[in-house]
Amino acid sequence: MVCCKVSASVLPGHHPPHIPNIVSQLHETQPEIVPPLSTLISRRRASSAAKRTPTPTLNLQEPTSFKGSSGVSSGRAADGLAQPLPPIPGTPAHMSLSRSPSPNRGGGWSSPGLTTPYDNMSGTASPRKGYGDLQMNGGIGSSNVTWANAKAKSDQVNGYPSFSTRNNGFFSRHARQISRSLPSFVRGAEQEKLGRGRWYPRNGSKAGRILGFIGRTIWRLRLRLLITLSLILAVIVFYVTPMHRAYRRASLLGGGSQFVIILAANQGGGVMEWKGPREWAIERDSVRNKKKYAKKWGYNLEIVDMSTKKRYAHEWRESWEKVDTIRKCMRKYPKAQWFWWMDLNTFIMEPSYTLQKHIFNDLSSNTYRDINDYNPLHITHPFNDTKLDPEALSPNGDGKVSSIDLIIPQDCAGFNLGSFFIRSSTWTDRLLDVWWDPVGYEQKHMEWEHKEQDALEHLYINQPWIRGHTAFIPQRKINSFPAGACGQNGEDQRIHYKEADRDFIVNMAGCEWGRDCWGEMYNFRELSNKLNRTPWEKFKDGISDRIKAMKAKPEGKEGKA
Repeated sequence: MVCCKVSASVLPGHHPPHIPNIVSQLHETQPEIVPPLSTLISRRRASSAAKRTPTPTLNLQEPTSFKGSSGVSSGRAADGLAQPLPPIPGTPAHMSLSRSPSPNRGGGWSSPGLTTPYDNMSGTASPRKGYGDLQMNGGIGSSNVTWANAKAKSDQVNGYPSFSTRNNGFFSRHARQISRSLPSFVRGAEQEKLGRGRWYPRNGSKAGRILGFIGRTIWRLRLRLLITLSLILAVIVFYVTPMHRAYRRASLLGGGSQFVIILAANQGGGVMEWKGPREWAIERDSVRNKKKYAKKWGYNLEIVDMSTKKRYAHEWRESWEKVDTIRKCMRKYPKAQWFWWMDLNTFIMEPSYTLQKHIFNDLSSNTYRDINDYNPLHITHPFNDTKLDPEALSPNGDGKVSSIDLIIPQDCAGFNLGSFFIRSSTWTDRLLDVWWDPVGYEQKHMEWEHKEQDALEHLYINQPWIRGHTAFIPQRKINSFPAGACGQNGEDQRIHYKEADRDFIVNMAGCEWGRDCWGEMYNFRELSNKLNRTPWEKFKDGISDRIKAMKAKPEGKEGKA
């Protein structure tokens, strides 16, 4: 619907210039509803000539009252003087020309040309306030509103009294300063605007940005870092506490409890020899070396007092009681499988080697059955007697690793029992009984220079059942010799210790006959400490060597001068 209200006082001659333009535009767009401006003027003149009454209001709608912003009817219709015009030709009968509700709050229309300041000239009972009145009264549209007026208006709206103490507290007065000093973390789209949501320490410096990047990276990877730190902590706890020793001793895990180290201490002391400081120093270093190694890998250690005492019927029996000592240890450790005999003059050069990895995990490749591979005694092997079974006639026995019960090395003179292995088994019990037989000892002890070692060689040569369960191991695997043993040069690749190859054990065999036992023990001890240094110890030693070299240079220059 289209509504048009034109004041009668405007149309005769003093109307504003934009009113005709509005009427003309309405007539062009909807000619069937709005007549031309000339028709409206002619109607107005005819009406005025016929009846001199108060100026009526041109109303194209039904005579309904409309309340403006002042709350009273607008125009002369409120006084009953407005006359409805006849319907415009072509207008449907059912079409209502009543005004639609005004979209403005309080009434009135905001369309340009329809609601104008000149509406007040139509004779309304309560004229609207003009733009100038709003400015004069400090209204919303005023351009000269002061801060004091706005603050007073705000206080009235919010209801604060004139004596209010707002913003007088410490936190209220410094809230903005405190909030700016705190880090802010905003998620979502706002964190990318103007750098908000990112806190850079040290006022956004380069170091601060690096620290911030590290912090964000750690936060993103917090789960992985937590797992990694937990694993590191578990490893530290495992090695710092006795847990690793329990693990290495367990038979189902490390298997350390399956091995027993038998160390002969105080050998010959008490009756046959008076021990001096050097002998006690050798024993102290040797015992300490074995204790440290056994504790590291969870092995059992049995230190045997080999001092000469009157324990047997024959006075010479005390000097080779090794067999009887092994038998007693097997009774003491019934669950152990392998027993490792070591003389007092031996020294473990590589404590990082385990017996499992070094020998027993691959026993078939670390040992050999056929003595002809290295046969310094020139023993005939195998037997030539056709009455023997195929196992006794075979140079390798049955060839099974499970049948090996005795592992011994050979030096330049034959069997060497300074370091050897023997397994707890029925065959071993039989061997120990025969080996320690008093009858054999009575008949041969004067001929056997090396005592129990010569006795074992005799049994191997003459008893076929001994060979099937005996295996040999390269001497440098468990019993390397220093340069003074088995030759003065020490160049035998099978026997003598090689630092470059990091041999496991060194045995100062025969040092009491013309060699310095303490000197050899001390040198090998220091060499072992040097070879097995930790990275930190190597670093400290390197610095110490450089300082010594720097001090030695000025002294050399002064000597030349």
